[in-house]
Amino acid sequence: MARKDHVSETPATAFLKANGVGFTEHPYEYLEHGGAQHSAAVLGFDPFTVVKTLVMEDEKARPLIVLMHGNRTVSTKNLARQAGLKSVQPCKPEVANRHSGYLVGGTSPFATRKQMPVYVEESILALPRIVLNGGRRGYLVGIDPQVLVQLLVAKPVNCALDET
Repeated sequence: MARKDHVSETPATAFLKANGVGFTEHPYEYLEHGGAQHSAAVLGFDPFTVVKTLVMEDEKARPLIVLMHGNRTVSTKNLARQAGLKSVQPCKPEVANRHSGYLVGGTSPFATRKQMPVYVEESILALPRIVLNGGRRGYLVGIDPQVLVQLLVAKPVNCALDET
């Protein structure tokens, strides 16, 4: 009997499996522009533990990934300062899709098309477990946040702003 909560493999889940990372699967009905707040509500997670994968770019249009709590926004000014950049801004969706190889709304930090530096809001690393995109819209995976540092060499930053 097939498990109804299993989602077919994505580049992200293949990467996690290849690196021996255990993860839980959390499919949900995707809502356009629903974001992390929607997925948290549908799945019953605290939005603070749902991590958004944001593709941004620096002043020279070089891409980077920021991992942020689902109920926080990124202070691009603080991020740029801590990353040693002049400025940081979100990529246009089509540019983010090109860099990551994933559709916006389904972007995982794992197995991206282009290798990009990864920055993670420091308080995410203190959580016992997080959920983040598994490489498809409507699909989150639960992992130990230390995986972000171990496999992605994610650099901790403090650039969270409360959502208004």
